[in-house]
Amino acid sequence: MTCALQLHRYGLKPILLEKRELGGLLWNANLVENYPGFPNGVRGEKLIALMKKQIERIGVEVKREEVTRIDWKENHFEITTKYREASPWDAIRNTQYLILATGTKSRPLPDTISPEASKRVFTEVWPLAEVTDKQIVIVGAGDAAFDYAINLVKKRNFVTILNRGETVKCLPLLFERAAREPQIQYFAKTNVSQIAFVKSRKSKVTRPSTFDFRLRIDCETETFEADYVLYAIGRVPNVDYLSEEICRRENELVEAGHLYFIGDVKNDLFRQVAIAAGDGLRAAMEIFSRMTK
Repeated sequence: MTCALQLHRYGLKPILLEKRELGGLLWNANLVENYPGFPNGVRGEKLIALMKKQIERIGVEVKREEVTRIDWKENHFEITTKYREASPWDAIRNTQYLILATGTKSRPLPDTISPEASKRVFTEVWPLAEVTDKQIVIVGAGDAAFDYAINLVKKRNFVTILNRGETVKCLPLLFERAAREPQIQYFAKTNVSQIAFVKSRKSKVTRPSTFDFRLRIDCETETFEADYVLYAIGRVPNVDYLSEEICRRENELVEAGHLYFIGDVKNDLFRQVAIAAGDGLRAAMEIFSRMTK
C-alpha cells in the first residue's frame, strides 16, 4: 500500500492486485507498538483501516485478483490472475515494472492431523477473530504464538500454548503479558503427535457437528482437548507463483530495475510493518528515478 501510494503521487497510476483483503499479516497483529505515530500502540486491524482510507482518498486502483503465475516474456512480465470481480475467467496483465509484496506463508503442517480435524486447524489467527468462549491450543513459542494467545483471550477464550522445546523465542514483553493472563497456560517440551476428533460430549456420534465437537491433541507427555488448533511454527516467502524463468533470472531482473521484492517476502527475521512500509517507499522512488532519467 505504501509503494502504491507513492507511485500514485508521482502520477504513475499503479494497479494493486490483492487476493483477499489488503493488510496481510497485520490482520493477525494484536497490538503494533513499534510503528511511529502511535504512542499507545495500534491494533493491526485499525492500522489497516487507516492505510486503506489513505489509498482510497488518493485514488489508488485496487483489483481483487489472485495472482496464479508470473512469467518474463519479451522484456515484460506476464501476470496471470483469477479475475474475481467480473467473471470466473483468468486475466492476463503485462508490465515492465513489477513490485512483489506477497509476504509469507506458513510452513507446511505436520502429517499428524486427521483429514476431518484439519477443518479446525489454522495457521493464522484472523479466522478465529470472532470466536468466543472456546478452548484453543496454539503450537509454537515465538512472537506470533504469544501474540495470538493474548489476542484470543480478549474474547473470553481459554488458550493453551504448546512448545516442543524448552526455549521461549518470543519477546520477553509478550511472555510477561501472557503469564499475567489467567486464561493462558503454557507447556514446554510438549511435542504434538496427533490431532483428531473425539466423540461429542453431547452425542454418541463421532461425526463432528457445527457446535458440539472437540479435538484431541495427543502429545508425548499428555493429552489435551480443544475446539481449535492454531499453528505458529514459522513462515517462508510466498513466491510459488514465479515461473522458472524468473527464478533463474531473478538477480538480473532486480539489478535492471524491473523487479522489486518488498516487505516480508524478502525480510526473513526482519518482518515488521515499519520496515515493509520503508521498502515500499524506496521501491517507488527508485522506479520513478529510473523512468525520469
